[in-house]
Amino acid sequence: MFQVKRKKGPPGKQKELWIQIYRFRWFYIMFLPVMISFFIFNYIPMAGICYSFTEYTPFSSPVFVGFENFRILFGSPAFWTAFRNTLEISLVNLVLSLVFSVGLALLIDEVKSTRFRMVVQAVVYIPHFMSWVVVASIFVMFLSPKTGIVNQIIESFGGKPVYFLASETWWRPIFYIVNRWKETGWGTIIFIAALAGVDQEMHEAAEIDGASRIQRIFYITLPAIAGTILVVFILNLAKVMNLFDSVWVLQNPMVINVSDVIGTYVYRMGITSADYGLSTAAGLFKSVVSVILVTVADRASKKINGEGIL
Repeated sequence: MFQVKRKKGPPGKQKELWIQIYRFRWFYIMFLPVMISFFIFNYIPMAGICYSFTEYTPFSSPVFVGFENFRILFGSPAFWTAFRNTLEISLVNLVLSLVFSVGLALLIDEVKSTRFRMVVQAVVYIPHFMSWVVVASIFVMFLSPKTGIVNQIIESFGGKPVYFLASETWWRPIFYIVNRWKETGWGTIIFIAALAGVDQEMHEAAEIDGASRIQRIFYITLPAIAGTILVVFILNLAKVMNLFDSVWVLQNPMVINVSDVIGTYVYRMGITSADYGLSTAAGLFKSVVSVILVTVADRASKKINGEGIL
């Protein structure tokens, strides 16, 4: 009888693969703790999705209820308010992040002194490493209606003190200002690296042709880093729904209608009310929306640039 021989990959390529793995073995060992922690804290907890289909509290066994939690969730006006606030706050914050980060990167790139540039970068990076609790405490003191320096300035001009963080009109503008103060410097890192790769000969040629600095920025620099801007936008879009700590530390009952987001809603349902089934359902819905947003943005990237990043 004839025997059918199975085709195997070229032994040379397999051998070369193992040689490369052995050659870079220390890099793989260094990466191993990161991979293990990522698996433990990001993939294993996904098993908790099953609680979104149950009625579960710490004091009772899970009872399967099907889609009842989702029916309650979608019928709750508070949830839809939190969902709308999440999208509005996150998208505005995302656009402001790109505008301010790119703008600051362009300003830093124009600085000729290397030492002064390094000092500026260090100064604008520092707020990123501060805890949100510390940042919130600083701005609460600055904006205090009694002792805050901002209200003291307002009173010195004959105005009345304003409780900014308890005003539905002022809460969001203050939130955006606090976020830009803390994160703009850190957001410039990728764009400064991208600007370093812009062809300087094009700038020199444009300058000889009489182009102004503003024209060179709009017609040479920005098109050169447009791909980087799009990638950063898509990556940040994946985190649009993950809004919690920055809101939680500035939130109070007076502004709950304009500041409540899905993250704080899940916290209240799960931790405060101990309704783990409903809070898990809200968290699952948030994850699905995030996946949809990233997929749509990636498809748009393929239409515009001919390629995506996923």
